Amino acid sequence: MAVAPFVPPSARDLKAARHAFAHGLKLQKENRLDEAFPEFEEAARLAPEVAEYLAAREMTRERLASQHIEAGNGDLLGGKQTEALAEFREALSLDPQNEFAQQRLQDAAGPQPRAIGPARVVAASDSLAVKTSDAAHDIHYSGDSRGLLTTVASSFGLSVVFDDSFVTRHVRFEMEQGDFAAVLRAATAVTKSFCVPLEDTVLFAAADTPENHKAFDRMGLRTFYVPTSDPTKELQDVVNSLRNVFEFRFVSMNTTASTVTVRGPINMLRAATEFMAGLDAAPTELLLDVSVMEVDHTFARNIGLHIPNQFNLYNIPASALAALGGQNVQQLINELISGGSINQAGNQSIAALLAQLQGQQNSIFSQPLATFGGGITLMGLSLDQLAAALSLNESSVQSLEHVTLRASQNKESTFKVGARYPVLNASFSPISNSAAIAGVLQNQSYLAPFPSVNYEDIGLSMKIKPVIHHNSDVALEISFQFRALGATNVNGVPIINNREFTGGILLKDGEPAFIAGMITGVDQRSLDGLPLFAQVAGFGILTSQHSRQSEEDELLILITPHVVSDPQRADVPPIWLSK
Repeated sequence: MAVAPFVPPSARDLKAARHAFAHGLKLQKENRLDEAFPEFEEAARLAPEVAEYLAAREMTRERLASQHIEAGNGDLLGGKQTEALAEFREALSLDPQNEFAQQRLQDAAGPQPRAIGPARVVAASDSLAVKTSDAAHDIHYSGDSRGLLTTVASSFGLSVVFDDSFVTRHVRFEMEQGDFAAVLRAATAVTKSFCVPLEDTVLFAAADTPENHKAFDRMGLRTFYVPTSDPTKELQDVVNSLRNVFEFRFVSMNTTASTVTVRGPINMLRAATEFMAGLDAAPTELLLDVSVMEVDHTFARNIGLHIPNQFNLYNIPASALAALGGQNVQQLINELISGGSINQAGNQSIAALLAQLQGQQNSIFSQPLATFGGGITLMGLSLDQLAAALSLNESSVQSLEHVTLRASQNKESTFKVGARYPVLNASFSPISNSAAIAGVLQNQSYLAPFPSVNYEDIGLSMKIKPVIHHNSDVALEISFQFRALGATNVNGVPIINNREFTGGILLKDGEPAFIAGMITGVDQRSLDGLPLFAQVAGFGILTSQHSRQSEEDELLILITPHVVSDPQRADVPPIWLSK
């Protein structure tokens, strides 16, 4: 294919493009996008190699289309159907590939008449004939019978298709200046066969038997146009039906033109025509209204007193107790030096140690402490603190997911909503280097570890395969899956909560059904206090701590099928052909 050479824009075009782009930017700052878009479009046309002009045009196009769609949605909610149609058409004129604008335009226009209808005959012939020249030919042949008929047909510009019943034998054939009818009649007599036309240039040869004459004599042709959304699959289904029901041997389909061509005896073609008249290849469609309702209720309460029920016994040096009592650390050290307990060189270490003991959170000095003794040893007794608990936490969550799906007969429809959550499964880093080694070497050779993750689908996923019967019953094969992140994890990997439902149901058109329901209840109570005293009625609340936690979860799935396109119940007029 020849490609036109690129011609750079002239200096005049570049100047005009810069002027249009500058004017467009000014209009864009004033939020006058409908006026700025033509300026950006003109700049991109004059200088198509400037990426800045193209980017400005496409961004303005997208923003304008979004504005028209939002305005159309507002008009549609307000009952202004005409204004909504105008807004959606304007959005499509800006962005013809915007599928959302196309869908909203269809929604605003309301139900449209169904273009897919019953099959109809587009070509018919009750008597097939071949087209040959009137010239006479000399035929001199010696060989098998198939070769003789092939030679005769090729002499008159035809081809031959042989039936399985055709018997091959050795023959000799001599004829001079014979026309097509005479040559063919003599050749079929020699080969003990007969020929019927399949097309204007194709003959079909079969053994000369009563059964073959009954099946192939008076061959006709019908070409049916079959409206369908999936020609490859549905046309093949029609072809298989014609072959199985009527035992046609010559059936072909054209997926491009959506046609099926049948060749066979006239009486069988007429029956096939009646059959195709009542056969609507358009798939039956239905609208599935799915509601997923979930109610979560959580209640937590903690009431009571925490009585000190643990104690620790310590052997405390006198110096440490003095520091605990608030005595100046330096004064204590001076007394120890004068008494000969420590020397002058160790005073700084002793001071640091005592200060550290006083500042540690887990030190014995950070808890209430009682002492006893006073002889060779001084003992300390520490108790935990007295605490009062009075808390109440209650939450209630109600969620509703309403999904509307359009599905076709015997075809699985899948709907997923949610997110893809990354789960770390490995981390790779060079084992011969680290941040510390790279810092020593000062060569910036350290590479940070890079992760490897798997993405898990989180949310709602459902698959529905409908089968619609003639009495409006709808059989559904349903598979639901709910996946959510759990509150805990194992080795840093989050636990994914999973709920699944798989089954089949049979419903009437418009009949709602609860297909799944689940109730989860958890009631947990705990008691923390002094033995015996905590179990005394009334007095126990002063010597113990009572906790209660309860959870109630309810899940309900409601589905309602609505048949919106059922050609099987439509009044289909028969196809009449003149005999």
